[in-house]
Amino acid sequence: MNRSEIEKISKALADETRLRIFEAISATRRMTCGEIVSMRGVTPATVSHHLKILSEARLIACRREGQFVLSQAVPETISAYSRALAKIARGKKPSRRS
Repeated sequence: MNRSEIEKISKALADETRLRIFEAISATRRMTCGEIVSMRGVTPATVSHHLKILSEARLIACRREGQFVLSQAVPETISAYSRALAKIARGKKPSRRS
């Protein structure tokens, strides 16, 4: 995982609402946008914005199934992110490639 990917994931998870959405999606096999909207304080427009950022960071994968858009966590991304952070903590720099 390169530095750009680490930064993108870190920024995605730094937002309180995105972190809460990511936790909710991770706790289930998959969630629809409607289920995410039903969480307190999250409007449809906000959900759409946050899902886009989480998806671009490859933390979640979204797919259309009929009239629903289903979101599910991508655990491989978190595993790679954790390994990259551990590498940094050991004093090794991630690659600079984009």
